[in-house]
Amino acid sequence: MPPTALKTAIDTYPHTRALKDGSVTPEGYSFDHVEVSPIIAAFRRMIRNMEFDVSEMAISTYLCARAHNKPITAIPVFPLRSFQHGAIAYNTKSGIRGPSDLAGRRVGVRAYTVTGGLWVRGILKTEYGVDLDKVTWIIVDEEHVTEYQPPPNVERAAEGKDLAGMLVAGEIDAAIGAGRVDSPDVKPLIPDAQNAAVAFFKKTGVYPINHTVVVKSEHLAADPSLAVKLFDAFKQAKERAPADEALGKTRDLLGGDPVPYGVEPNRATLDAVIRFNVDQKIIPQAVAVEDIFAKGTVGLMG
Repeated sequence: MPPTALKTAIDTYPHTRALKDGSVTPEGYSFDHVEVSPIIAAFRRMIRNMEFDVSEMAISTYLCARAHNKPITAIPVFPLRSFQHGAIAYNTKSGIRGPSDLAGRRVGVRAYTVTGGLWVRGILKTEYGVDLDKVTWIIVDEEHVTEYQPPPNVERAAEGKDLAGMLVAGEIDAAIGAGRVDSPDVKPLIPDAQNAAVAFFKKTGVYPINHTVVVKSEHLAADPSLAVKLFDAFKQAKERAPADEALGKTRDLLGGDPVPYGVEPNRATLDAVIRFNVDQKIIPQAVAVEDIFAKGTVGLMG
């Protein structure tokens, strides 16, 4: 059987606070929380060393890990999601005027399988017609899944380079996820990104998922009820979440739950993230949405 105290790495959000303070636990289990900051540092530790029983996980990293037979299984809980249109910036001295000018250019991203990068590339292709194969993607970090081999148009920057510095210096023409860059030469590539993202959501039903939650597969095999118990705990914690200004604004934009759990409320987004992973050569072939989540959780709503 799994340990009754599950070693767990999840970030503290309004909708996970009740899990972190112990007021909500899965039936028959407790959480032994490990604080990892930033939470993305937990992903590599989980993928490479199976360090946790339960872990928050970037969804594209999970799909890549799954394709390489890592012994983890997700539940349809999505603690972090965000609009992505504003995540790409460009150097105005590059001659770029809009997304359609990216062909033949060098675009930085932390690592090729990073979920934010996946979403931005997918949006560039589907909304702006960018041929992703004609862009050279410059990465500055390792992929979490060491077995993964990026496509040939992905290059590793020299050791010690960072996205912001390369963007300001003109060593790359644009960058995804460079953060705040203090330079008058660096501007958002997609104008009015917030409204563009909301329009994208209204047209497609896709509100990008950043993170899901994974469990060691051996624990689910030993206790088939564990996945449902975990889902229920996350759902209860969300129901107890304190008011949050940022989530409130997102609720107003979307007209509904800003962090919906379960497969059906997220099917359009999950279909898109799988399709983008295939298109971008992160996973070798499409998988059914139902197959990427633990048995017994697909029909749950949260």
